Amino acid sequence: MADSDSEETVAPTSAQLTAARKFVKAHGKPSRAVVENIGRAGARVVLVGADGALGDVIVPAVATGEALVEAVEDLEAASWDAETVKATKIGAAHRRKMAGR
Repeated sequence: MADSDSEETVAPTSAQLTAARKFVKAHGKPSRAVVENIGRAGARVVLVGADGALGDVIVPAVATGEALVEAVEDLEAASWDAETVKATKIGAAHRRKMAGR
């Protein structure tokens, strides 16, 4: 069992909620969200817009990320399944950034 079962869920901040809502508004409905554990830093909520754009919001815990997804209208919980991966549109500039160039 993970220790997170006994920890209290930290609610997403208004800034985190606003960032996710702005993303959905800018990139279409429904948008998807994949919550990823990033260790001590917390969790990354990767946002995939209906238009294929990528974004993210960093939160203190996976449970906080899950609460953020539930709180934002038109944001659907997802995993990195074939459908979600296929929905992303990564341009050349983003690929260069990911490669550290």
